[in-house]
Amino acid sequence: MDPGACSTSVADPAGECERSVPRVCGVCGDRATGFHFNAMTCEGCKGFFRRSMKRKAMFTCPFSGECHITKDNRRHCQACRLKRCLDIGMMKEFILTDEEVQRKREMILKRKEEEALRESLKPKLSEEQQKVIDILLEAHRKTYDPTYADFTKFRPPVRSHPSSRGATKSSSLLTQDLSSEDSSDLFSSEAFSTFPDPAEAPPFPSLALQEEQDKSSSVNLEFSQLSMLPHLADLVSYSIQKVIGFAKMIPGFRDLSVEDQIVLLKCSAMEVIMLRSNESFTLEDMSWTCGSSDFKYRVSDVTQAGHSMDLLEPLVKFQVGLKKLNLHEEEHVLLMAICILSPDRPGVREPLRVEALQERLSEVLQSYIRARHAAPGGRLLYAKMIQKLADLRSLNEEHSRQYRCLSFQPEHSMQLTPLLLEVFGNEIS
Repeated sequence: MDPGACSTSVADPAGECERSVPRVCGVCGDRATGFHFNAMTCEGCKGFFRRSMKRKAMFTCPFSGECHITKDNRRHCQACRLKRCLDIGMMKEFILTDEEVQRKREMILKRKEEEALRESLKPKLSEEQQKVIDILLEAHRKTYDPTYADFTKFRPPVRSHPSSRGATKSSSLLTQDLSSEDSSDLFSSEAFSTFPDPAEAPPFPSLALQEEQDKSSSVNLEFSQLSMLPHLADLVSYSIQKVIGFAKMIPGFRDLSVEDQIVLLKCSAMEVIMLRSNESFTLEDMSWTCGSSDFKYRVSDVTQAGHSMDLLEPLVKFQVGLKKLNLHEEEHVLLMAICILSPDRPGVREPLRVEALQERLSEVLQSYIRARHAAPGGRLLYAKMIQKLADLRSLNEEHSRQYRCLSFQPEHSMQLTPLLLEVFGNEIS
């Protein structure tokens, strides 16, 4: 097709023809391709009219001057064909001159070159970076079951009815503008290879807990029994196993010394669990929904496992803020891997090696955000995600303090699993 011909076409001014209705040429009845020179025509009649007008052709009909023009005979009588063009409203004033055609061609070429330049300057992920992301996505999908089918293997959840005083306290704390948050071989998993059969689980005693204060952490426990502790202990132990599986697939993690691998996992396990739990967190009712109603966890359920609002209020705020970032799955898995590979964890022997791995993942994350997370969501997103890691440190410290508080009561600590004791061995006794 002649590029100049395209430049003379005019779009349907009012969209009068329905898209589903075939458009026909007003000259010969062939399939029309649009408005050309002010009339709906096919490509053939468009070209014929343009050539005729530019040559100032004078045609004579060999017959009576009233030939019926069709697709098949349109070449037989040029005079009647040109007359038909004029009759349906085709106008020579719409035809571009040779100079105008040349300018149009140059403009089209320039536009294509500018578009190609913009495309070449657009941030892209390297092949190696995309490979890292693919590995982490596969690692996450292999170690996170969105059906939560394994939860039936845990000791069953037993929910007691909290006192009205306790319920009122929890409710009032949660309604304080949550939406404004802008705010020694661990890898064998032998310590927690199977879950107790729910049918054989020992009965849960009514655990009387007097109100007492841990002076070192200022944590108050005001609950008469911790009926959810066995179930949530199993849930956390299971989640730690999955975090271990995920970490082992992070590129470079297994190249670290076993000692550093264990330190990194012990320090980051709860933080990664908090990140992962955001997948099941719902803003509508501020709960974690893991399949059936039996595995829908509200703040009141977690308080029945011994955790106070000193942990739960900032945890819910963290979950709200993280949810509102609307992270892509790729960003989510990169953030978890960066969290695990933190070189400043106490006890890391080769921090420079860990830092090199973390820096590589940070570069991948920043490249992904620039290339794939369009504005406005991608604006300052990397900084916001790194701030979430700082928030996790505080949450992890509070979580550890509350576990220490639980460990003061033997009847509570005995509900914890061997893997929990292994991971939090430095924190609880």
